[in-house]
Amino acid sequence: MTPNDFRRIALSLPGTEESSHMGAADFRVGGRIFATLASQKQGYGNLMLTLEQQSAFVEELPEVFLPIKGGWGRKGMTHICLASANEDLLTGALRVAWQLRVGKNNKSTSTKYAPAKHATTKSITIKHPTTKHIAKKRPVKK
Repeated sequence: MTPNDFRRIALSLPGTEESSHMGAADFRVGGRIFATLASQKQGYGNLMLTLEQQSAFVEELPEVFLPIKGGWGRKGMTHICLASANEDLLTGALRVAWQLRVGKNNKSTSTKYAPAKHATTKSITIKHPTTKHIAKKRPVKK
């Protein structure tokens, strides 16, 4: 995958807009960031995840996911190595970050972008063709 693939997939998610944060492309829903291309020169896209999601992704696919160094990584910001990801994996990872942001937006304000129907299930799953799947349990919010 490439930064252009990251951009294309991110922008395909409902309500997503591209903006800029500190000179780097970012992707927002409801005005809030869920992913960036701040590390594209190093071959990474960045995802805003929970620490639990980050841990599950890194544990399952350490050659694809790694925490961003420093304080941002300790808050769940996660690199995805674009060269090691395929379309399905990148799409799934971006959707998880997007769903997390939409959920947070819905808690703080009313928004027209609700999580996709499958986001209300009790787990989020990203499948990778060469490995098992990543499943993270979370409470159902209705």
